[in-house]
Amino acid sequence: MGEVRTERLVVAVLTYRRPERIAALVPLLVDQAGDLTRRAEGVEASVLVIDNDPAGAGAAAVAGLGAAAVVEPEPGISAARNRALRAADDHDLLVFVDDDELPHADWLYALHATYRATGAAAVAGPVVSRYAAEPEPWVVAGGFYDRAHRGGLRTGDQVRSAATNNLLLDLRVVRRAGLAFDPALGLSGGEDTLFTSALTAAGGHIVWCAEAVVSDVVPVDRLTRPYLLARTAGLANASARVALMLAPGRGRRAVLRARTLAAGLARGILGALQVARGAARRDIAQDARGRRSLARSRGELLAAFGRVLLPYARQG
Repeated sequence: MGEVRTERLVVAVLTYRRPERIAALVPLLVDQAGDLTRRAEGVEASVLVIDNDPAGAGAAAVAGLGAAAVVEPEPGISAARNRALRAADDHDLLVFVDDDELPHADWLYALHATYRATGAAAVAGPVVSRYAAEPEPWVVAGGFYDRAHRGGLRTGDQVRSAATNNLLLDLRVVRRAGLAFDPALGLSGGEDTLFTSALTAAGGHIVWCAEAVVSDVVPVDRLTRPYLLARTAGLANASARVALMLAPGRGRRAVLRARTLAAGLARGILGALQVARGAARRDIAQDARGRRSLARSRGELLAAFGRVLLPYARQG
């Protein structure tokens, strides 16, 4: 009998100037990788840190913690994710997770088990927000960290695209399709939606794993109204831009641009009415939802006119 080939999996976590956080996360990921290696036949799992800070503070912080680490000096999440793809060129599977997340029990095992059961090109799992401090009622009412669009999914359900904050990729499918993360989206976001949409277009299936849960730990400085409204506008801008990039042909792109403009205007009018109604009734929920709609409108309208918001641009 021939020797059984070991399936190599690496968990890649991107970090930028969060040495304390990455140092706390890596041992949890190493434990999960070890657990998967013990429980899943023929699997060898490891952890890789991609430090996007040229100074390498994150890489230094995880020395001796059981993970490999490399520094990617080119700024932007696309550059860091592409560095992970290159670093994993001798691996079969790559799992992306963010440095502000905490994996639940059996997270990695569940991702991999769903991959083996379905043979999918990618497996995505839920992200549940947790707060470092109790957010003000306005933040909760606005639903700024809600992910209701994924709420009804069951394990094995197919999705057309996915975020990379909890995602397993079959690198053999990725390589055959010649996929990489678009540098043009490195400072704006949306690179993961474009990448996974291209994976789907190339014939790969992305499936959901409801059991593979990670918690997104939201720090206090990301619970302020200015931050949340800017984040909402940036997400809407990136989403609209990616949709335009995916539209086949100049004619369909022009139609989609017009629809994006119309939707942005309608959302802005609705948001303004909600804010006015909230002020008249002293209703914080109306105010929060209205201002969220206005922020989404701003992002969509800017995208329709070819303007780009850069939430990941570095200061200094």
